[in-house]
Amino acid sequence: MSKPECIRDVADLNQINRCIESLEEVEGSIDRLTDILKLAANDVRLKILYLLNREEHLCPCDLSDILDMSVPAVSQHLRKLKDGGAGGNRAGWANHLLLAESTI
Repeated sequence: MSKPECIRDVADLNQINRCIESLEEVEGSIDRLTDILKLAANDVRLKILYLLNREEHLCPCDLSDILDMSVPAVSQHLRKLKDGGAGGNRAGWANHLLLAESTI
């Protein structure tokens, strides 16, 4: 497949270099945000993150009732969040949500 022709007349090399440098500066943050978004790509885990950010205290049993799921299923999602680096408690998850919101 051939590369489509560019419609610009002159490349702004300063802008291109600025953008390349900017991406290099935030590469680690982008990698981390990618990992967080992968975790939240599952609708159940996204709901759990939302609820944990919204409510002061929710245990797996509460989440089970709210989401109409078994406690083991909720616990499995919580484990994936924890193993994926989304924290091991409500404060950790809330902090990662705030990080994701501020990065986007």
